[in-house]
Amino acid sequence: MNPLRLILNLLWLIFGGVWMALAWMIAGVLMAITIVGLPWARSAFTIARYTLLPFGFRAVPRTMLTGYGDIGTGPVGAIGNVIWFVLAGWWLALGHLLTAVAWAVTIVGLPFAWAHLKLAALALWPVGRAIVADDDPRLLYRAW
Repeated sequence: MNPLRLILNLLWLIFGGVWMALAWMIAGVLMAITIVGLPWARSAFTIARYTLLPFGFRAVPRTMLTGYGDIGTGPVGAIGNVIWFVLAGWWLALGHLLTAVAWAVTIVGLPFAWAHLKLAALALWPVGRAIVADDDPRLLYRAW
């Protein structure tokens, strides 16, 4: 990880990134309690880790990495996203949106506001997405 990303991630943790990661973990625990929500629980924990260190990583469609669709990227994934939205997605997105507005008020906080907006979009529709490093070679290969 380059020094700028490290500094941004440390500032992110100090100034509020931890509380949204905790929200994702709470969503994961609530999904795990239902047993039926276990697939969403695993995703919530993965995104919680991404929420802790968002700079240097990105969420991309899994089809971009693999080159083909799977159960989470097709119609079943769309149904899963609707269920996720109803159970947890809207309140996680709202938390990220409110935090983004708070950060956007300051000029220094604009990179953090932008990261929260990206996480808010991910909170609404996470099924069929994967978290990868910005310099992942699979992204370069698939871009062509």
